[in-house]
Amino acid sequence: MFNVDANGAKIPAIGFGTFRMPGADVLRMVPAVLKLGYRHIDTAQAYRNEADVGEAIAGSGVARGDVFLTTKVWVDSYRHKDFIRSVEESLKKLKTDHVDLLLLHWPQSDVPLAERIGALNEVRDAGKVRHIGVSNFNTALMAEAVALSKAPIVTNQVEYHPYLGQTAVLDAARKAGMSITAYYAMADGKVIGDTAIKAIAAAHGKSEAQVVLRWLVQQEGVVALSKTVNEERAKSNFEIFDFELSPEEMRALHALARPDGRIVNPRNLAPDWD
Repeated sequence: MFNVDANGAKIPAIGFGTFRMPGADVLRMVPAVLKLGYRHIDTAQAYRNEADVGEAIAGSGVARGDVFLTTKVWVDSYRHKDFIRSVEESLKKLKTDHVDLLLLHWPQSDVPLAERIGALNEVRDAGKVRHIGVSNFNTALMAEAVALSKAPIVTNQVEYHPYLGQTAVLDAARKAGMSITAYYAMADGKVIGDTAIKAIAAAHGKSEAQVVLRWLVQQEGVVALSKTVNEERAKSNFEIFDFELSPEEMRALHALARPDGRIVNPRNLAPDWD
């Protein structure tokens, strides 16, 4: 495994996501993936499993300082006072005095972006957060966040998979020294069985999931999140650093992008996408 360098942050290139993961699965899977070698765990206030993530890391046998831990502030806590309180609650649940990366979960809100970015900077200055970032931002909002922030913005976590091109967001991130963290890498399972991806997988003796994760981390400045409640699949998802896709294979995967490829698009939370 390698790290993605982004504005001073060193983010492990593959992370383990816990979206819609019940507590029992979190308590089983997080120690299991840490044992496999994962060092990046992603959660959020809205996932309602921060306490389970904290308990799982604490009991994993892996030192807290060796784990890159990300959480996100939900939109109902964007007012300054609520924001500060919610971060304290997250830290308590996560059984830690800091998180490595704190994100704004979605952009749509009545709270001015300046207030939200100011709160991110405040908790970073207080040592409760090592790095700050955003999630589900378009390029215009990324630029606004960067301009408003005293501290560097290190990532924009967005949906990204072979069926959804993110060229504009990737270009904007790279120009700003940021990374992109890709969620829904498997397009909600749709990549499994794709003829083009299967052919590339067969050529490397790998699975379709491994090929897609490799395609993501092989791109400059891209971090990939994987999620599974199956320990064997988690092991397989981590085994992507022993092969490399050719330039032709990378282009073939990029070519799968289509106009209707976006899956996650909640009307009351999402921006006008690029």
